Parts: sequence; C-alpha cells; structure tokens
Amino acid sequence: MSMTSSKPSIAQLREVCQPLDVLGRVSGEHWAGRLYMRHVSLYLTRALLPTRITPNGVTWLMIASGPLAAAVLTIPTLWSAIVALLLIQAQLLFDCSDGEIARWRGVSSPAGVYLDRIGHFCTDATMVAALGVRVDGGFGSIGGWTTVGLAVAVLNMWIKSETELVHVARAHAGRPLLSDEETTMKPRGLRNLRALINYLPIHRALLAIELSGLAVLAAIGDTVTDSMLGSRVLLIVLIPIALIVVTGHLLSILTSSRLR
Repeated sequence: MSMTSSKPSIAQLREVCQPLDVLGRVSGEHWAGRLYMRHVSLYLTRALLPTRITPNGVTWLMIASGPLAAAVLTIPTLWSAIVALLLIQAQLLFDCSDGEIARWRGVSSPAGVYLDRIGHFCTDATMVAALGVRVDGGFGSIGGWTTVGLAVAVLNMWIKSETELVHVARAHAGRPLLSDEETTMKPRGLRNLRALINYLPIHRALLAIELSGLAVLAAIGDTVTDSMLGSRVLLIVLIPIALIVVTGHLLSILTSSRLR
C-alpha cells in the first residue's frame, strides 16, 4: 500500500509497516527485533520518511555498520567490544527500518532482498574473523588465532550457503518458492536433534547480534584476568559449535522435505 503522508503517527506506521505476517515470520525476524527493536525502529522510520533516502539507502547503512563493528572489535579493549555491540544494534535498527520504509511507500525490489542478505552474511563472517584478530592483539600482531577466526568465518559462510542453496536448487529444478513456515525444517529422521537445538540454540553464537554480546562478556573476562583469556575461550568454543551446526544443518536439510 502506498501512503502519501510523510508525517504519520506511530500507530499508523505500526499498522502498515509492522503487520503480523512480518512480525510473525519464523525465520525472517530476529528475536531481538520482536523483543525491543521494532518498538524503536518506527521512530527512525518516521524521521526518515520526509527525506529522499530510499529503503536501499537505509540498507546500505545497515551493510556498512557490520564491517565497521568488526573492524572496531579487532582492537583488544573492553571499550572496543562495547562499541562493536552498539554498532551491531545500529545495524539491527537499520535492518528493521529499511523494510518499514519500503512497506509505507509501497515499494519493493529484488535488489533490496539481495543487499539485505549481503549485509547479514558479511557481518556474521567478519565478526568471527575479527575475534581472531582481536585475540592475536590486533592487526599489528596477526598470527595463529587470526587463522582460527578465519576458519570459523568460512564455516559460518558454509552454513549460510547450505540455507540459500536450497532456494537455488529448487529454482533450478522448477520447484515453487517455499513459504516462511516451509523454510523451517521438519526433518524426518532427526527429530530429537532438532528438538535439542531448539532448546539449546547454539547456532546463535555465530550470529552477529549474539556474538557481539558474547564478545563484551569475553572482554570483561580479558579485563579481569589482564589477558586475552576471555576472548580466546570464546573463539575456541565457536570452533565445535560451527562444526556441529555445519554438519547438523546439512543433515537436517537433506532429511527434510525442502529438497523433495
């Protein structure tokens, strides 16, 4: 629906920009968005509507926030971890607002979806890689921990490719697009594993929002011990998590109906 008013009320914005089919998305809406950021994003959306910025322009701000957060995280101090967390929160805010502006103006494009994916994929990968650089002491002392961070970043991108290639495979096979409910895997032979993952969502440790919070906790540990112990432990823990998720995710896809 295209709206002409550039100064709508928050209630009007919420009705148009945050319909239930958006907030209720199983795989497309982060829990932090539902919990608090969607309450904040409408104010940014209302402030941006009178301007000439496009939804994709806001998405570019979202994209830039991620690598910037990763670059800041490489600095081995507590304050840098806090700033990185705030930048990731800004990314979440822009991520909510770009879609809200698009829905209010009644516009959409494949480019917007594409840019959104680029932003999230790059951020999740660079944040993990940045953690490795951080443990090594920064860009001036890159060593073995940076290699570990890059390896986990590759596994992180592997996980995302497993998800996205489902859509590619279906398109090449002439299958229809999956609905949001269908993108939630319902495997036939791994019900117990999926139930365990639902109760212990360890895969979220690889996502930028959760990882930035864990990085702050690790940085507090670094400060207390006057070493990089906290960040080192976090990076080490991410290795088995990434390996488990890569394997479990692949098996879940192959045993589900998504490729049928």
